Amino acid sequence: MDATPEDRLLDGRVRLRQALGGYRAGMDAALLAAACDAHDGARVLEAGCGVGGALLAAAARRPGAIFVGMERDLAAVALARENVTLNAMDGRVMIWEGDMATTFKALGSPTFDAVMANPPFFDDPGALRAPSPAKTGAWMADGGLAAWTGFLSKAAREGGTITLIHRADRLADILALLAPKAGSFQIRPVHAHADAPAKRVLVRAIKTGKAPLRLLPPLVLHPREGAKHTVEAEAILRGEATLGWL
Repeated sequence: MDATPEDRLLDGRVRLRQALGGYRAGMDAALLAAACDAHDGARVLEAGCGVGGALLAAAARRPGAIFVGMERDLAAVALARENVTLNAMDGRVMIWEGDMATTFKALGSPTFDAVMANPPFFDDPGALRAPSPAKTGAWMADGGLAAWTGFLSKAAREGGTITLIHRADRLADILALLAPKAGSFQIRPVHAHADAPAKRVLVRAIKTGKAPLRLLPPLVLHPREGAKHTVEAEAILRGEATLGWL
């Protein structure tokens, strides 16, 4: 896998090498990392970590937690491990080779205090083709969204958190798939512009949680005029703010 020159995340705090022509960590990864609220000593799993964009940004934000990234693409696994070393996070951030099609029990790991994911947005290859073969795995979910939510539900301990970012039009599916094992849902809509419908949602649930669902204030990414990002979004991208939960 040929890597580009280093990208910098969180205003330079995280260095990231990414593949030429492959899927590249962007805004969704940045928001997922900002939504990770793991406490000191917590064990956190990111399913489908790719080369480590969200994983390493979350680890930089939460230096007291232990992180594990799981990825099935061997080239991405190798590059993610390079990125862990590049950021001097060996020993606190680990990369496992693994697939959502594998049962969590088969990994032989204890459950995690927090799990997070940015699942592929599509699960019907007949309805949409990925922009390039190198990006297919990041765009198409084998086994559908159900396989991802099922894995995350098994990977979280009772009382642990499940956090994901996905398309806003799949919100009903996400809630229905997680509901048998999780509750206490909190939902944060993400809008490109204040006057446009949300295209993304951040969803946080607690395994075996029973609290009522909460719909949180939206995050707006871009103003119609002026700066590239809103003040709130810019602070998140620079690592000066988090996406907190109630």
